[in-house]
Amino acid sequence: MLTELRISNFGVIEQLAVTFGAGFIVFTGETGAGKSLLIDAVTLLVGGRPSAEHIRAQAEEAELEAAFQLLPDHPLLALLHSKGFARAGETDILIRRVISRTGRNRTYLNGNLCPVHLLEELGGALVDVHGQHEQQSLLSPSAQMEALDAFGSLHALRQEYQTAYRHWQSRVADLETLTAQIAQRREREDLLRFQFQEMTDAEIEAGEDVRLEQERPRLMHSQQLGELSDQLHEILYAGDQGVLSLLAGARKLVSKMESIDATTIDWARTVDEAVVPLRELAEQVRRYRDHVEANPDRLLEIEQRLDRLHRLTKKYGGSLDALLALQDSLRAQLAQLDHAEAHLQELTRAVEQGMLNVREVAERLSRKRLEAAKKITAQVMKELGALRMERTRFSVDVSRLAGDSPFGQNGQDTVEFMFSANPGEPLKPLAKVASGGELSRVMLALKTILAESDHVPVLIFDEVDAGVGGAVAEVMGARLRNLSRHHQVLCVTHLPQVGSQAHAHYLVEKQVRQNRTVTQVRLLRPDEQEEEVARMLAGVTVTKKARAAAAEMIASAKDRQ
Repeated sequence: MLTELRISNFGVIEQLAVTFGAGFIVFTGETGAGKSLLIDAVTLLVGGRPSAEHIRAQAEEAELEAAFQLLPDHPLLALLHSKGFARAGETDILIRRVISRTGRNRTYLNGNLCPVHLLEELGGALVDVHGQHEQQSLLSPSAQMEALDAFGSLHALRQEYQTAYRHWQSRVADLETLTAQIAQRREREDLLRFQFQEMTDAEIEAGEDVRLEQERPRLMHSQQLGELSDQLHEILYAGDQGVLSLLAGARKLVSKMESIDATTIDWARTVDEAVVPLRELAEQVRRYRDHVEANPDRLLEIEQRLDRLHRLTKKYGGSLDALLALQDSLRAQLAQLDHAEAHLQELTRAVEQGMLNVREVAERLSRKRLEAAKKITAQVMKELGALRMERTRFSVDVSRLAGDSPFGQNGQDTVEFMFSANPGEPLKPLAKVASGGELSRVMLALKTILAESDHVPVLIFDEVDAGVGGAVAEVMGARLRNLSRHHQVLCVTHLPQVGSQAHAHYLVEKQVRQNRTVTQVRLLRPDEQEEEVARMLAGVTVTKKARAAAAEMIASAKDRQ
């Protein structure tokens, strides 16, 4: 509920601070006193559009502030918590708006700057304003569907539908994606298969190019390598002048020296250590020489093979490893393509089954909506009869969605409230044909019926009783008071039949201070309320009969609690 309202430099209001409790709250006062300014202020605080005209003359800024207290389980608190504007467990909301003549307006939520669109998002869940020229709820098709589903206790069934719908849409998206991928790959399939076959036919081996590059120069220079190896072998092993023969002679000399001088004993070991690797080298040279031969065929084969590998790497990769990686990728793509048709069939079946599930739940939801539409129509007509609108007609139209898709986020239906003010006139959308007074009473009837299922904590009615009187006014007052069992109800009224039924009665009056008009608001004591109701009954001159009638009206309202 709205617990406090502070206003500064707004219209004819200079400074104002008002606190509120629960129940049915009325504002009365002379015409032009500024009653509707209070409603305008609240409207701006929940996302209405400000104007420099709202700012009091000779002031640069107007400041509005409202405090709300919600029940701990209200969904709005979870929303604020998710957006970082409320801590867990908090139930209070503080909204502040500063309206500047420069256009640099500021909005605060729980002490933090916030965008106006967030206020607009909050507004419909926090305050519902109904007036001669302004209706914030139950006029859009989405709000009317929400109201019907709430009345019929259909939220669980709608949630079941939405779950099935989201699952179906997810499968549809998967199918569309796969179909596009298959089409794209089919366009490239011939190229992919050609590339893969070209690489497969080449029978590429990892490191093959390195091995061939090493073998090629041996074949290209086989004659020279044979001659060099012969010379090397001769140096190592040939006759008395070979290195190994000379080392054998050196060994004999060292042995003789060793027998004479013990300090030369290590020389023999050094000579022996040199002989071993040289003998191994000589053997390697011999074997190498035996295998070195000219092989033009093999050389041609290597040249052709390297040329093929170079062309492939230049075409596809840059290296043999990159070629092999691409080959693996092509293999996987082609395998996926080969299996895509089976997956496509599987997804197609899933989409078809998903649609069947959606249709089944949608049909159940439609039947329940039609049942609820009949019941709410009958109840609204009954309420309108009590509000002396017996000649009007009201109905809830539940029809199938138009367009290409038979299903939407909330089922296969559209919901629209239809209204006819005069006998013989066809039913038309409520928002288009009802006058301000008619619309207000229809809204009152709807709110009365939806009171328990409507989660908006604050309802505001601005002169919804205009143009009515007598018994109708008394019925309207009773309905508004009854609504306050489920909501905090604020009402601007000129009718004593309505004012007399308030739990809290505020008087709005103008005063002149220092040659300037200011508006003040004060909570009336019981005796002051009686006097104000009497004034509303009698006019300028308040008589004893008027006071007695006022007292009787107030007492009668209390008796109906």
